[in-house]
Amino acid sequence: MKNTIIILPLLLGLVACGQNSSISDLYETDSFTTKSGKTLKIHALVHASIRIEFDGKEIEIDPVSQYNGRDIDYAAFPKADYILVTHEHFDHLDKTAIAALSKAETQLVTNRRCADQLGFGTVMANGDRLVLNDWLTVEAVPAYNTTAGHLQFHPKGRDNGFILTIDGLRIYIAGDTEDIPEMADIKDIDVAFLPCNQPYTMTVEQLVHAAKVVQPKVLFPYHYGKTKVSGIPELLKEAGIDVRIRHYE
Repeated sequence: MKNTIIILPLLLGLVACGQNSSISDLYETDSFTTKSGKTLKIHALVHASIRIEFDGKEIEIDPVSQYNGRDIDYAAFPKADYILVTHEHFDHLDKTAIAALSKAETQLVTNRRCADQLGFGTVMANGDRLVLNDWLTVEAVPAYNTTAGHLQFHPKGRDNGFILTIDGLRIYIAGDTEDIPEMADIKDIDVAFLPCNQPYTMTVEQLVHAAKVVQPKVLFPYHYGKTKVSGIPELLKEAGIDVRIRHYE
């Protein structure tokens, strides 16, 4: 059974810094139309770091300042209204990035382990549903390993994937997971982010299976490091899924 949480803004008490709208030009951007006809933009930053821009609001997913030789200057970004962190690993949880993106009204949503490490944050467990306002709802879904010898990386019940419903558009951000049975319960997804790197998340074959189960309209393979993902669009061609490869190495 899902629990529903309705919260007021969480004050982080961090000082806002200057913004630079031209930062959007530095990253690949995909645009989508929401239920009410508004434009939502998804910016591919790096690995598992995603920026979502909607109706003057900013949502950051797993922001990290450095990964695989690539640096992101979050101080130059617009401040975040919401920051979501799936779990505690260094390529998902970055205190420096969170501080740079935060303003007094920023709300951070994460799991128990991350909230304990940060000393703040709204905690969601698998199965929780969080109503942030009249246009944004967040559902926390399981994300874990199932392969023998890999279970220690992401144990069942600790980490989250997230489903964001933004003005009717449903976005599934799987987090670090394999093709788990619970994906069969994930429905009506417009945009999905599925991870693909060994030994930590899925193989290409697992990702293809997960995509066929979830059936998103648009799929972004992400968190793929050095994994060759260029063949995934062809593997999912008959499934009718629009696969878009962006720089989520």
